[in-house]
Amino acid sequence: MPRYKLTIEYAGTRYSGWQIQNNARTIQGELYRAVHVATGRDAREIYGAGRTDAGVHAIAQVAHVDLGAALDPRLLRDAVNDALPSDIVVTACERTTPRFHARHSAVARWYLYQVARRKSAFAKPFVWWVKDDLDLARLQRAADRLRGRHDFRSFAHRADDEGSTLVEIERVDVAAMGDLVLIRVAGSHFLWRMVRRLVGVLVAIATGDVRPDAIDGLLAQASSLPAQLTAPASGLFLERVFYEGEVADVPLQPVIRLG
Repeated sequence: MPRYKLTIEYAGTRYSGWQIQNNARTIQGELYRAVHVATGRDAREIYGAGRTDAGVHAIAQVAHVDLGAALDPRLLRDAVNDALPSDIVVTACERTTPRFHARHSAVARWYLYQVARRKSAFAKPFVWWVKDDLDLARLQRAADRLRGRHDFRSFAHRADDEGSTLVEIERVDVAAMGDLVLIRVAGSHFLWRMVRRLVGVLVAIATGDVRPDAIDGLLAQASSLPAQLTAPASGLFLERVFYEGEVADVPLQPVIRLG
């Protein structure tokens, strides 16, 4: 059965996350409907590389779908886009091998978080406005403590449902661009709400509400502090998903401009 790899961007504001749910609009649910409208066929399954939470966005989510007929990828992309709402777009579609799996074949995932240092009339759905001053050097020093393989159970939501809470963090990059502070978290995979809780703790460190060395304690033993500091979904984007042989070399840049 032909398998297609889809690259998708979406604004998650109006949706209850990626994963299909009863009585809720989701990204996966909209894709199922659009594929059926575009092809006249029901997709057996649409697997995403990451299950983004309600309100979380994606710059380049990756999914795969099996269809019962060989179709021209460009025409399939265009037909699916015609059936999708305007805030979900398939940016690329290609025929792939049956062994490719959007989730299990991924070797790295990057998430981008946008913090605004001023109020904006237009950017609210895509940032977290933090009123307090941010010490970016302090933030970066704390972020560097996250590198490596650690137990992130303090940063996981419903950790008992996740299995292992060990995660390899390649790096955390921090940059100021105008009135935005960008935080990129690059790792092997991520636990549910983990990135939002990491960002929440890092911002609390940057404002001086939490000590930088608190990171070590949160990695050493379970704590409820990260859950209390969870950053809003609005500023979070699934930025990139990488597969074997792909070069993870994408410049850090904002999704929107602010100042």
